[in-house]
Amino acid sequence: MIIGIGTDITDVARIAAKLSKGTAFRDLVFTPVEIDYCEKQAAPQESYAARFAAKEAFLKALGTGWGNGGVNFNEIEIRNDDAGKPELFLVGAGAEKHAAAGIKKIWVSLSHEKSAAIAMVIIEG
Repeated sequence: MIIGIGTDITDVARIAAKLSKGTAFRDLVFTPVEIDYCEKQAAPQESYAARFAAKEAFLKALGTGWGNGGVNFNEIEIRNDDAGKPELFLVGAGAEKHAAAGIKKIWVSLSHEKSAAIAMVIIEG
């Protein structure tokens, strides 16, 4: 059964501007695993923007939003499997908050280019 569906599109330039001001935004929003992955990419800002879009899409699918009993951005982590497929995981307090929510599988799809990044999330229960 589908619990929720969310989608988000993010302006890469907006994320790049926030990243250029230091590490505060990066460290607030992204996990160490995500930072390590993005910094190794040819265009890190695009990878960061795609992950930001996925976090927004997840919160929309969850229906709680950010700061309304939902999950913090840095409790949502995008990892790539061995084939490169992105996967969404809840970490830290985020995992604990939603362990009993009936979530069985979280599907995520990411796409990005120079100016925009998009993500879709489906939560299955």
